[in-house]
Amino acid sequence: MIDLSERLSEIKKMIDAGEYFTINRARQYGKTTLLAALAEYLKSDYKVISLDFQTISYGDFENEEKFVAAFSNEILISEYDIPEDIRSTLLHLADGKERNVTLSVLFRTLLQWCRISEKPLVLIIDEVDTATNNHVFVDFLAQLRAYYLRRMQMPTFRSVILAGVYDVRNVKSKIRPEENHKTNSPWNIAAKFKIDMNFSVDDISGMLNEYEQDYQTGMDVVEIAEIIYSYTSGYPYLVSCLCKMIDEDIKGESKTAWSKQDVLAAVKMLLNDKNPLFESLIGKLNEYPGVKNLIYRLLFRGENIGYNPDDSGIDMAEMFGFIKVRNGNVYIANRIFETRLYNMFLMSTDEQEKDVYREGARLKN
Repeated sequence: MIDLSERLSEIKKMIDAGEYFTINRARQYGKTTLLAALAEYLKSDYKVISLDFQTISYGDFENEEKFVAAFSNEILISEYDIPEDIRSTLLHLADGKERNVTLSVLFRTLLQWCRISEKPLVLIIDEVDTATNNHVFVDFLAQLRAYYLRRMQMPTFRSVILAGVYDVRNVKSKIRPEENHKTNSPWNIAAKFKIDMNFSVDDISGMLNEYEQDYQTGMDVVEIAEIIYSYTSGYPYLVSCLCKMIDEDIKGESKTAWSKQDVLAAVKMLLNDKNPLFESLIGKLNEYPGVKNLIYRLLFRGENIGYNPDDSGIDMAEMFGFIKVRNGNVYIANRIFETRLYNMFLMSTDEQEKDVYREGARLKN
């Protein structure tokens, strides 16, 4: 495991300042791991309510009544230390028997909790983008925004953290096409989350040093960390996968593994692996033609493409983790993705008829 303490300290500074923000990163980027560590890190100073919207079904967003019941139930399931009168109200809301319950009833209960709590409350919601196609969720964000703006007059959440792939600041334009809603996001209060979640060479070295203390393989920690970084650019899932494969599939009973050749062998294994991250990436290419065209231009035409955040293809490619930005230009995020994407394009029927396929197949190794 990478040491997350420095990142947690930086996030806590944002919470101490009372900021509301979103952590948007691609799939398998360590968001859930970070949030779990953050909840533990904060508990001495804050009361943390940590929820996951994956556990709330699509039908629960049908109307306010169902959402209030589902939301209340999730709090009751995930939190044990709830003031008795707040617990009693949440139990009443969760049973779903009362009709015409609105979000305002839920928020009055939550604000009462904020008022009587000994510690400031922090609300964390993971996988929040599973709800972004629902009007009820937009209204939920609007309630959060309204009380954030009134935080000097009444107790409310010290901080709200929403985590997911999609940026909920754009949720208005996704589900309400009217022109007057396109720039009226209910989450325009969010502070910019600038903390780098990629693993650096030092992060990887720290993890490998701990591993080396336990197993004494004799590896050159810095060299191996640099090689792993050179293929992954610090993408958390890819780093973890390579290390796991070396430890479990390549090292075996040997105490002399963890050479450069072992890393390269793990890279080949990973490139041939069928895993949720690669499946998600390929699915996004098929779902978003603009992203697919951008990736094709980078891989096969070698185009020098400048970063333009207003270009929808670039914006989506960056959000899904396909690309990184360096010196004002966009590049494929890492060598693992680059190779996997080359293989995908070269195996398509259309590409096999082109000279580039024959040349690519000849030089594949």
